[in-house]
Amino acid sequence: MLSDWLKTLPLYPLPHHLVSRAVLKLTRIESRFTAPAIRRFIKLFDVDMQDATQNDINSFKSFNAFFTRALKPTARPICEGSNEIASPADGKISAIGPIENGMLFQAKKHQYSLEALLGGDTHAAQRLANGNFTTIYLSPRDYHRLHMPRAGKLLSQTHIPGRLFSVGPHTVRTVPNLFARNERVVAQFETDAGLMALVLVGAINVAAIETVWRGLVTPPQSKRISRIEYDDKPDVYLDKGEEMGRFNMGSTIVVLLENSSQWRVDMQADDAVKMGQFLGTVKT
Repeated sequence: MLSDWLKTLPLYPLPHHLVSRAVLKLTRIESRFTAPAIRRFIKLFDVDMQDATQNDINSFKSFNAFFTRALKPTARPICEGSNEIASPADGKISAIGPIENGMLFQAKKHQYSLEALLGGDTHAAQRLANGNFTTIYLSPRDYHRLHMPRAGKLLSQTHIPGRLFSVGPHTVRTVPNLFARNERVVAQFETDAGLMALVLVGAINVAAIETVWRGLVTPPQSKRISRIEYDDKPDVYLDKGEEMGRFNMGSTIVVLLENSSQWRVDMQADDAVKMGQFLGTVKT
């Protein structure tokens, strides 16, 4: 649509990283303006604070502390079935379905390469080639910690540099290869049903991406793809529903599962989901 292009075109010449690094600093400032800024944000985006462990606005020392707030332990029940896949985040499904011929669906008229998304990892791409994926968009009003859809042992973490286009619906519909050209972090896990890859996609104003085992991953120190193998390191094993990372501002997570998985038949694009919600099943 014309309106999508009018929103998207101004993003191309913007200094994405410069803007995002400025946001990184601003969101960590502790000042008397923090609480008023948070109140304004809550009103603007209709943020529900009922499930937060801290709902006193004055208790947040910085805007980032508010944005990455924790939830009460009972706020997001994790689907319990041993073969069930849990949603990794609160958000909205952008796309869901099978990986076909090494390609993933982005939006109408737009597909992108699985291997490119994984930063050229041919081995992982081969294992996931006949699998399934879902893309979940986290809006500014959502909870921004990310959790495990299945239990698994960490195999590797890869940081892939790139642009920082917005990942809002209008850019998903207009920017080709959006998720394979934006900066991202890929975490691969071995599960009881095969390989699972979680792709944490950066976006403009996403000041940082963190993982629980490594801490702050972006902003990066290098413009080259960097990969950390965990085979020769102490095991990092996370249970289903356990926190694995977080976005410092809103973005998108792509879940990739080997061919033993199947999504719920009633799940489709634009459906709202909550972290821990039952999304599908695996064969173990």
